[in-house]
Parts: sequence; C-alpha cells; structure tokens
Amino acid sequence: MSVAIGIDLGGTNIKGILIDEAGEVLKQHYIPTHDDPQGLWRENVKDMVRYLQNYWQEPISTVGLSAPGLPNDTNSCIAFLPNRLNGLENYVWGDYFGLPTYIINDAHAALMAEAAFGAARDNRNVVLLTLGTGVGGGILLNGELYQGLSQMAGHLGHLCLNTSDDECSIVGIPGSLEYAIGNYSVAKRSRNRFTSTWELVEAYRKGDHFATYVWLHSVRSLAIALSSLINAFSPERIVLAGGITLADDALFEPLRSFLDIYEWRPGDKQTPVVQAQFGDMAGAIGAASFALRKKDGGK
Repeated sequence: MSVAIGIDLGGTNIKGILIDEAGEVLKQHYIPTHDDPQGLWRENVKDMVRYLQNYWQEPISTVGLSAPGLPNDTNSCIAFLPNRLNGLENYVWGDYFGLPTYIINDAHAALMAEAAFGAARDNRNVVLLTLGTGVGGGILLNGELYQGLSQMAGHLGHLCLNTSDDECSIVGIPGSLEYAIGNYSVAKRSRNRFTSTWELVEAYRKGDHFATYVWLHSVRSLAIALSSLINAFSPERIVLAGGITLADDALFEPLRSFLDIYEWRPGDKQTPVVQAQFGDMAGAIGAASFALRKKDGGK
C-alpha cells in the first residue's frame, strides 16, 4: 500500500504526517515555523521530511505540501505569496526531496482531506469553506479538485454580499463574505465591544442583545452566501471547516434556520451543510491525499 508524507506549512507550526492510501495516519509530528526574513524556515520543512523518512524506513511514494498562496500550474511550487514566508515563492521542493512532490493551497488541502477520508467522503461535487481569521474555500467537481486559472479558484470569502459597502476584502471586493463573518473583522463589526468570534459567541450564548444582533447578522450573511453557492454549483454537500465552526450549535442552529428561508429546494431537495471532520491536521492530510492522487494520474 502506498504511503505518503503530508506537510502543512503554517505561520506558527509545520505539521507533518505519514499516511497510507486508506487514510490511516501512521505518524504525526510538529516543528515551529519561525517565519524569519532569511527563509531559514525551509530547513525545518526539510528536517520534518527527513524525520518522517527515518521513522518509516521503507519506500515513500510521494510528498504533498499544503501552504498559503497560489501554486503554479503543475503544483510543483507556490507561484504567488507576497510578503509572507520569504523564500517560498517558486521554490521547487521536489528537487530537494528526491520524491514526486505536489504543492497545494491550504484551503484546497482541507477540502481534499474531507473528500478523501472525512465529511465529504464518497461525494463527487462538494463545496468547502474555511471560517477562521478570514474565509477560504475549495470546490470539488466530478470528483476532482477544481483549481481554475492561476490556481485561484475557491476564494469563496471574496464573494460580494453588498456592492454598496465601502469595506473591501484583501483582493478589493466590497461587502465580502470574509468581512461579514471572518474573525479579523469582529472588532469593527461590533464597534470594538468584542475582539474575537469566541468573545462574540460567548456573549450571544448569555443573551447579550447587541452580540445577538451582530452574530445573527453574520450567520444570515453566511446562509445567503451558501444559498448562492448552492444555486451556482448544486453540490451534494457543503462542508464548513475552521475555528469559527467550533461555535457548534451557536453557529449551525441559526444557520439552518436562515437556510430554511434562503435556500432554493426544488422538490424539497435540501443540500446538507456539515461540519468538517478534521481539525488542525487537515492541511497535512489533504496535501498527502492530493499528492497520492496526482502521482496516480488524478487531478
């Protein structure tokens, strides 16, 4: 059975796993990233791969690496990531590892983890959103990851919900979904009463009227965005991942109520909206799964 290494390159930690094609995690490991201006963090990635190779001491089929940014058209490197992780852009990891190596955007990796082994297993058409500091996403069409021109498909947080809003996302879209629910904008949306989604949700749970207004407005915005994605892609299910989903029923109960209003359901067919199965190892698991698929001729 093929065994792959999966690496998730984040701002705080480098997460690594050994996983087989059935989805069994054989080993996992963490190393601090240390995002230094000289790009020395790359040595930590190399150390991670060496550690996992030495642990397994048998042939490893491939390496997948999940990272922020946009990969090139062959998924051999990150082609575009300004102002972060100096030295990542255009660095071809496979030249160093001596193994087939495939690079994937971190939100796409979360989708691939869920599609291969998690909440979207056995589904061929799936939309995933990551709800955290910002909002990312990925799209699975006919069983394959859709990356699009310049590998930029799936930036679902930059959907416009209000063309008249002066607040623009990092790519210049006014009234974005990312602004409506992302953790980065909580302070502004709450007039500085709350500094994080966790604080906002805790106040909502305690019955704070203003927190209730702010939170439910955000959840309504999410429901409208999901309904729009359902209209556009007609997926078999939508998976929600990321730290904001840890609000659990405080998120999913009002979300279901708003979807009852806004989702188009011809023939009473309802699109399941489910919580992701994987947590902080989703990027590494998804990167390994993507690499195994690419090595076997998939997309």
